[in-house]
Parts: sequence; C-alpha cells; structure tokens
Amino acid sequence: MLEKFKEAHDYIKSQTSVEPSIGIILGTGLGGLVNEIEIVDEIEYKNIPHFPLSTVQSHSGKLIFGKLGGKQVVAMQGRFHFYEGYTMKEVTFPVRVMKFLGIERLFVSNASGGVNPDFEIGDVMIQTDHINLFPAHPLTGKNFEELGPRFPDMSQPYDNKMIALAKEIADESNIKVQTGTYAGLTGPTLETPAEYSYVRAIGADTVGMSTVPEVIVARHMSIPCFAISIITDLGVPGKIQEVSVEDVIAVAGKAEPSMTTIMRELIARV
Repeated sequence: MLEKFKEAHDYIKSQTSVEPSIGIILGTGLGGLVNEIEIVDEIEYKNIPHFPLSTVQSHSGKLIFGKLGGKQVVAMQGRFHFYEGYTMKEVTFPVRVMKFLGIERLFVSNASGGVNPDFEIGDVMIQTDHINLFPAHPLTGKNFEELGPRFPDMSQPYDNKMIALAKEIADESNIKVQTGTYAGLTGPTLETPAEYSYVRAIGADTVGMSTVPEVIVARHMSIPCFAISIITDLGVPGKIQEVSVEDVIAVAGKAEPSMTTIMRELIARV
C-alpha cells in the first residue's frame, strides 16, 4: 500500500508545481466550489496510478490544484463510495495520497438526508460528530505506523476550532446553519422510514453514504477535519417523500452558495 501511495504521489508531483496545504472533497451536486479556485492544474483520475474512477452522476473525476482563500489547495471533484463496489481502502486512497502531497487540513462536503425534525430541506449543517454504520472499516488489516497508530483516538473527529470559526463566518454572512451528527450508511438505496427512525434514535441528525471513511483515515494521520452537509431531503415522520438523485442535485445546487461562502472564508482564515 505504501508503494502505491508513493507511485500516485510521484505521478501527481510530476504534473503540478502546486504544494497544497488544504485538501477538499466535494459531494453530490456540490462541485461548484471549484469555480472559486484559481486553477493551476487539473489531473484526471484515470491517469493517476492506482486511483479509482468516479461512477456516480454529478461526480467529475479530477484532482484540481490551485489557490482558494490565499491557500494552495487540492480538490477532489468527485469522490468514491463504498456502494460503487470499491473497498474502504480504495475509497480512502486519495486521502492518503493528499497527506503525502502535504495537506495539513481536510475539508469535506456532502448531500444528506435530515432526520432531525428541526431541519428543513436546503439547510446547511456543520458536522460536529459522526456515527459509523458502514459494514467495513478503512483501518482494518495491517497498520502502517508511518501513517498513524493502530488504535487512533476519535474524541474530536471534526476540529472544534474550525467549527467555531465556521459558525462565526455564517453569522457574519447571515447564513443559517445547523450543527449535528452525521450517520454514514452503505447505500445506494435511500433509507426506509424505519431506518430513518433508527438513525435518529441512536443520535444522528443527518444520514448519508460518504464522509465517515475519509474522516477516519484523515484522523488516523492526525489531519484536522471540517465537514459540512446540505440537507437535500427529510427522513422525518410525516415529511418523507419519494426522492430521486435529480432532486438531491437540484437542492444541493440551490444551497451550494452558502456552503461555498463558509468553506472559502474558513479556508482563508485557518
């Protein structure tokens, strides 16, 4: 695995002079943040050794290098999911490579279903915690001490200082934000009413199919993380409706400017 990380890293370094301190992973319908980046280089996933390929509608397949908020960044325009048939190590492979490239912080976005009855479609939620309900874990198997400890601490999966600063930015920009816990499930089906009730009962405010594996791997490597969700549908009794991926993308697109403002300003200030 270490050799694969190095091969991917070496290829990327041969294609760009950007030395990113910030890594960004963009979720379903949320690729517009790329428009805020002063792009220097783009590298297609298919050209990077050992990189998976995005197979999901709305997920492009590029690494974007450039400047955002005065920082050098690398952004994944399109992420990978467990439900696509990839292993957890493949899903999180790019996070390992970004660490090799020098990132010091990871920013993640996602579209999710709201199970908190106080949430509304289109709300922006800053993640303060998560619940891992995936059937596989990205850290099982041989541990590489060069990357992180066998039993990494997860008492602060999402950086408290960045959360506080993001709230300040939202207040300054008159953006309504929620905070809460994200439950990560396999997918690709959306949840049944009973499943929505279950994740709410165990303490979640939103539910989705990503983010958790990437954050686990980032924290394994001691990278501070910040994650933000767009609530694209509701899993609240009496408010559950049939939802398509087109609906999710449409809601995400409308709420994206608020998310982009928070992410851009937060990256500028950290």
